[in-house]
Amino acid sequence: MAIDERPSAGDGSVFSAILRPNRSLGPRGFALLMAVMAGISFVSGVAFAYHGAWPVMGFFGLDVAIVYLAFRINYRSADASETVVLSETELVVERRRYGRVIGRWAFQPYWLRIAVDEDGRTPGVILTSHGHSVAVGTFLSPDERISFAEALSASVALVRQTPHLR
Repeated sequence: MAIDERPSAGDGSVFSAILRPNRSLGPRGFALLMAVMAGISFVSGVAFAYHGAWPVMGFFGLDVAIVYLAFRINYRSADASETVVLSETELVVERRRYGRVIGRWAFQPYWLRIAVDEDGRTPGVILTSHGHSVAVGTFLSPDERISFAEALSASVALVRQTPHLR
């Protein structure tokens, strides 16, 4: 999770955050994992083929192919992100997936309610205003949700207290 709480130069934002799901296995680790799996499967398959069970070798190859496919699908969804930008007049949430904006919500910060369950049972940080709500950061850990909610709440309180905005 990346959070930038400083105002950006020129755009009038008070708070901005880009939330991304964590991917603990990088490309290099993925290549190493696949090489080890392929090596073990190949050696095991050759051993089975040597003892006359040659069809088993194909199943070992199929296992490696399925694991590879599962990881590729997981990495494809890794580009999902949520951008939260608070300006003096509105809070904008943009959800992106596969490089496209799939959802955009705007809230007036003076009426915004920010809710998060400290036990981590809430599916994210819930932003509510005028009967509309959206869950942000559903992929964050409970501690990250609380940290994000506190930072956003502090920035919203700052916007509400600024006298020149009234």
